[in-house]
Amino acid sequence: MKLSDQAALILFSGGQDSTTCLAWALSRYARVETLGFDYGQRHAIELAVRPTIRHRIRGLSDEWAARLGDDHVLDLSVLGEVSETALTRDSEIAMQANGLPNTFVPGRNLLFLTLAAALAYRRGMTVLVGGMCETDFSGYPDCRDETLRALQSALQLGMGSRVSIETPLMWLDKAATWRLADQLGGEALIDLIRTETHTCYLGERSQLHAWGYGCGRCPACELRMNGYQHFKATQSID
Repeated sequence: MKLSDQAALILFSGGQDSTTCLAWALSRYARVETLGFDYGQRHAIELAVRPTIRHRIRGLSDEWAARLGDDHVLDLSVLGEVSETALTRDSEIAMQANGLPNTFVPGRNLLFLTLAAALAYRRGMTVLVGGMCETDFSGYPDCRDETLRALQSALQLGMGSRVSIETPLMWLDKAATWRLADQLGGEALIDLIRTETHTCYLGERSQLHAWGYGCGRCPACELRMNGYQHFKATQSID
């Protein structure tokens, strides 16, 4: 794979998808930095696991270690203040009258990418990478490809500079996301994702399952668990 001399900023939460995107970017770009957001999320444990993941992913490849640069965490607590959601409040996860689950945080990805673009501008970076997906997802409108293409155009116009939003997981289901991680980093990356990343909406990390830590019942855990099981089943067939 030809290495791009562009620099990429990864929206890195500490979850399965963003860690897979980090590995994807490290395989493609000469310089890679990471960005996380503290928005008062109920599963704030995801912020705590980020340094360990970055440390371990460096150990998987000398080339990756050389390309992985600075980490940034931005305070976006105002998002939690204006959001009455199951991700920012201690409330039961449920469907809403509008057809969306109450885990949807309105404007989250729009704000994330706008701030990421501002940081990238200052850091001389032209590529933003996010783990948004509209294949295995909860119907969040800010995860759709159409939304992100429109936002990319708005950012280019509003900043007067070239910026691209890359979403390598957009058309992958969770089994394919596990498979991509296997292709990028083999069993070592799979083990890192399984044992270090955090996806569970409830912040549960008391028990390590075959697919990783989590409650096993929330929508995020169910997607991750089912994807892992399908991935392993496909492996055995191959």
